[in-house]
Amino acid sequence: QVQLVESGGGLLQAGGARRLSCMVSGATFSRNVMGWYLQDPGKQREMVASITTDRRQNFADSVKGRFTISRDNAKNTVYLQMDSLKPEDTAVYYCNAHPSGSYYVTYYNWGQGTQVTVSS
Repeated sequence: QVQLVESGGGLLQAGGARRLSCMVSGATFSRNVMGWYLQDPGKQREMVASITTDRRQNFADSVKGRFTISRDNAKNTVYLQMDSLKPEDTAVYYCNAHPSGSYYVTYYNWGQGTQVTVSS
């Protein structure tokens, strides 16, 4: 069974930075397009960033220029580097695999996510 384990969140100051990690087990990670998503309470999950198997990246407009996504296939891990954090980045962050170009069709059960709280 595939497991997604997100980590790295915390209570942060506006303007700060943090790197989130998501380790994937039970799947052929290197073949997966991976995405990061955020979810506010009572709202739908939103795609934040995505990275293809050949490391092409896409970002939501709200994070372009501030966030980067990377992957380490040897560690079955995808990262989200969050810079210049804003209070509106506050959310629970999740990762999942998805088909190329289709962010909201996800392959695996969601992990527990990691909470990011940015104070002003």
